[in-house]
Amino acid sequence: MRPSADTIAAIATAQGCGGIGIVRISGPAVPSVAKQLLGGLPAPRRAQYCDFSDAQGAAIDHGIALYFCAPHSYTGEHVLELQGHGGLAVLQLLLQRCIALGARLAEPGEFTRRAYLNNKLDLAQAESVADLIAATTAEAARSAMRSLQGDFSVTVHGLVDELVTLRMLVEAMLDFPEEEIAPTDINRCSQQLQVIRSKLQRTLGTAEQGKLLREGAHIALAGRPNVGKSSLLNCLSGEEIALVSDVPGTTRDVIRQAIQISGVPLHIIDTAGLRESQDTVEKMGIARTYQTLQNADVILFLLDARQGMTAADEMILADLPAAIPCLRVFNKMDLLTGIGTNYPSDAVCVSAKTGLGMAGLRAELLKRIGWRNQENGIFMARERHLLALKQAQACLIQAETVLQKAELFAEELRLAQQALNSITGEFTADDLLGEIFSRFCIGK
Repeated sequence: MRPSADTIAAIATAQGCGGIGIVRISGPAVPSVAKQLLGGLPAPRRAQYCDFSDAQGAAIDHGIALYFCAPHSYTGEHVLELQGHGGLAVLQLLLQRCIALGARLAEPGEFTRRAYLNNKLDLAQAESVADLIAATTAEAARSAMRSLQGDFSVTVHGLVDELVTLRMLVEAMLDFPEEEIAPTDINRCSQQLQVIRSKLQRTLGTAEQGKLLREGAHIALAGRPNVGKSSLLNCLSGEEIALVSDVPGTTRDVIRQAIQISGVPLHIIDTAGLRESQDTVEKMGIARTYQTLQNADVILFLLDARQGMTAADEMILADLPAAIPCLRVFNKMDLLTGIGTNYPSDAVCVSAKTGLGMAGLRAELLKRIGWRNQENGIFMARERHLLALKQAQACLIQAETVLQKAELFAEELRLAQQALNSITGEFTADDLLGEIFSRFCIGK
């Protein structure tokens, strides 16, 4: 995929009215557009207050014009940013004027795609632009910023450099096939391979944390009617999201609420109480509950602390998806009188009404989803990054099994390097680039 020779334009600010609106233009025709629109080309990197004129010379708007001369711009091309008033109509008029002067409407993510194609950003950094915009927590935003600044890319490039060094050693061994490979050479390769594998494992662990920050985890609340699932949802979210009633079967449909714990986004899903029912609508809600549980990352199985684990609870627990982690939560601790039931050691006891035990529940939730607090070290990661790291890891594991066979060993190292290079874009198919940038917002 080569950089485009045409000029693109788009509104770079969010839709709706605002104090300031920005139209961004990038490409070779920017100087010509600027002269006709502004009456002249502004000095590079210096704000100029001026009118934005239509074809008859009348002002469409007035504001600040900023010109960035190639290659010293976000996209690596000539870029013009017009900062005017944030009304929808005036921004559309300004955009149409730019299109009439030779630009075309930008595709989603096309500005950032051009920055990548012009080597202003690598692919991991380009993706972090969208992640920074979409971040829902402060910790996610900080991690996306680390990726944008290149922390993830530097780590990947470090692994690639070590792989290249090891490949050079192996290739040197292959250059002299008539000579027997010395045990010292094999030991040296093995030692270097172990170092790379160890670093790759740490990188994969950090990337998994970054994926959690980006996507969050889905937590499903399950249990019999009237054990307090809706009350727990309200307590976790800090809002009265779900109706709470003593009448069994009040919740009949799935209710979703996004929250955050220690900067990690969580999607809490309240479901219908599980029991035998003759009510058609309630039976539909129960069916949806089981569908929801299949897609959860963790199931919070709520029980009434006054009753402990009942036979009905045992039956429900046996029907829950075995592959999904399940945390038993005994609710209504505030209603206990005297000595309570003996609860399992891995269970959590809470009162959704008073907030008792909620801190412990939040901590256990983070533990169950695999969150490990790593201050100032997490970078944002996507599913494709994890797949590439795991592919590289598999190649290195396979390489260890063919250590005595230099040709096969060298091929596994090459495949591992190729997988890592796909993260930053040194080796990436054009169709994958199209898929990545199509998910960006227009104007970015």
